[in-house]
Amino acid sequence: MKISIRRSRRAATAVALGSVLALTATACGDDGSGSGGDKGSEGSGKGEIVFWDNNGGVRTDIWKEIIADFEKANPDIKVEYVPIAATEVQSKYDTAIQGGGLPDVGGVGAAMLAGIAAQDSLEPVEGRLAESSLNGKLNEDMVESVKVAGGSEEHMYSIPTSANNGVLYYRTDLFKKAGLEEPTTWDAFYEAADKLTNSGKNEFGYTIRGGAGSIAQALDAMYGQSGITTFWNGDKTTVNDPKNVESLEKYAALFKKVTPAADLNNDFTKMVAQWDSGTIGMLNHNLGSYQDHVKALGVEKFRGIPQPVGSGGKRVQVSNPVDGLGLFKSSKNKDAAWKFIEFAASHEANSKWNESAGAIPSNTEAAKDAWINEAEPTKLAAAALNDGSTTIVQLPYYLPDWNTISKADNEPNFQKVLLGKMSAKAFLDTIAEQLNEAQAEWNEQKS
Repeated sequence: MKISIRRSRRAATAVALGSVLALTATACGDDGSGSGGDKGSEGSGKGEIVFWDNNGGVRTDIWKEIIADFEKANPDIKVEYVPIAATEVQSKYDTAIQGGGLPDVGGVGAAMLAGIAAQDSLEPVEGRLAESSLNGKLNEDMVESVKVAGGSEEHMYSIPTSANNGVLYYRTDLFKKAGLEEPTTWDAFYEAADKLTNSGKNEFGYTIRGGAGSIAQALDAMYGQSGITTFWNGDKTTVNDPKNVESLEKYAALFKKVTPAADLNNDFTKMVAQWDSGTIGMLNHNLGSYQDHVKALGVEKFRGIPQPVGSGGKRVQVSNPVDGLGLFKSSKNKDAAWKFIEFAASHEANSKWNESAGAIPSNTEAAKDAWINEAEPTKLAAAALNDGSTTIVQLPYYLPDWNTISKADNEPNFQKVLLGKMSAKAFLDTIAEQLNEAQAEWNEQKS
């Protein structure tokens, strides 16, 4: 049943995708509409706009601060802030696209960008960017990332705001007490996970993500251990390569052996809270939780380092989606909405947001601010991406079905793997079949 629903959704999306690929208008003010729908209007540049935060609750405070700054600088514009949990935002957008009620501006991560753009709901922003104060001041790699993720060779469907990176957080106090070295290799990681576990005392070496968002973390661990550096071998995915199957088997075997049983249903907020309040040796997450750890533990009891290196001495990581802000085509006040996007990605606001999140700023001026060097995980992550020590496996965010395949379709199956009710091979073969089909349809649409 799930597969038929997914294919039905993909078929509908493919129709819209054809329209997106056919867009040719690039001038500011051209709505670029390819399949009808509400084209919106530029509006007066004043009045009220609605902003959906795609990580509501987690980033609410900093967004409210930035909105207050924006309204002070633009007293004729009022921003209605709507916080939406990261686990719910995809379905909220899909529902609004079908039934109406989209915001003027919304947080749109690269992982969901293609699916939304394929439904002809986002305004191309390359023309506005070229004429704005942001032109030439956004990280080129992040700009290229959102262009590719949007699925169009001609258009750009969001303004990047931040980049994240996978981080291995570990408790320095627990490692020191156990006489363990820093977990810079996968062998050291597994050794530490085992040695730090005493379930009778509620002490565990690691916390594994089994709830929402688990697939991306599992892929990171898989490719990191296997050393495979490309997601595709021709038009076939490497996800179910025997080396990846072996890596996932080893990783999934950690569950309940060196991890809490509660990990089965933990999303990132529960996982992070559990690590911050307990005696768990290691946590894989990203830069976004750094400030949470600082508040809970202080900087003396933990470190955040780049992911472990494999047996060949090379670090391999999967790409983390660049986050960004999208301008929705149905907006009746695009002028005011763009002003808000432009403000949020400007030096001061972008620096303020990323310092709060511990992420890497998209604004190149913000990326030079002093706090970058003071936030050790961010500093180390940026260095690892630029010093040649890390190979990034680019995930296919451009596939409109990527977010569905990597989340709703397969997260329940990953839980089955953790529980021993499904083999790692069957799990990865299922994902591979879906990805290969999606890639074939993508290639067909492009041609």
